[in-house]
Amino acid sequence: MRIVTRPDFDGIVCAVLLSDIVGDKIPIIWAEPNAVQNRQVEIKEGDIIANLAYHENCSLWFDHHLSNQISRPFNGAFRIAPSAARVVFNYYKRKFKRDYGELVKETDKIDSANLSLDEVFHPENYAYISLDMTIHSQNTADESYWNRLVRLLGDYDISKVLDDSGVKNRIKKAIRKNKEYVRCLKAYSTREENVIITDFRPLKKTPSGNRFLIFCLFPEANVNVKIRYHDRDRDRVIVSVGHSIINRSCKVNSGKLCSRFSGGGHKGAGSCSFPAAQAEKNLAAILDTLFQNKGEQK
Repeated sequence: MRIVTRPDFDGIVCAVLLSDIVGDKIPIIWAEPNAVQNRQVEIKEGDIIANLAYHENCSLWFDHHLSNQISRPFNGAFRIAPSAARVVFNYYKRKFKRDYGELVKETDKIDSANLSLDEVFHPENYAYISLDMTIHSQNTADESYWNRLVRLLGDYDISKVLDDSGVKNRIKKAIRKNKEYVRCLKAYSTREENVIITDFRPLKKTPSGNRFLIFCLFPEANVNVKIRYHDRDRDRVIVSVGHSIINRSCKVNSGKLCSRFSGGGHKGAGSCSFPAAQAEKNLAAILDTLFQNKGEQK
């Protein structure tokens, strides 16, 4: 038995909840959505998948992404919800050893991007948001840190988690990186009509930072398209589509849109990956849909 989940805040909290139920000795496999969808991750009988697409070999599955919804019978739970953690939390209800109500409520808020401008500009003033800043899914070298967060959040309340020396250092580093990230966003982002296009392909290393800052820089836009190469493999391109948390007029379902290109997600955020040779054609189609903003992806 293994827990297979995504290395973002929602995935980490899913691992916290599931570890409470099945035992904290169960190994956690951290996987990106594209890797699961493209069958690059081996899923075995007994595995519990959360916050990722369904796989027929798993024994339990929990998710909330509209694009991942299936019609076949399965064990677990699927529901359109603010977070996958909420789906896991509601499924097990009072079987947990601790009260995770606050943790799941904050996960809902972060994963659904239901944030204020102050929370975006000054995340260091908000406990859970500052912790979210330390999680960067592109950096697979952070796997030990993700596992540590699962243990910390499973054992302690948020004040003690933030008091951990390793977490403290990462928050300080994240605050510094966000300042650098703003400079990168300004240098590699443009607005075309209602869409912010952030193209990091010219860079050797993709920068990371607060994913909501882009909307503060371009408040008139209602959606962001971020383009980058897949790790060191410059033969594949990853595209992320995210609704603005300031201008909430985007009608296109991001997950449905990305599912047209072997990706997925939910209404407010989605991602897809394809060969670099197909990038210009696929990007043109994605942008055209977002420019039209007709809501045909609902």
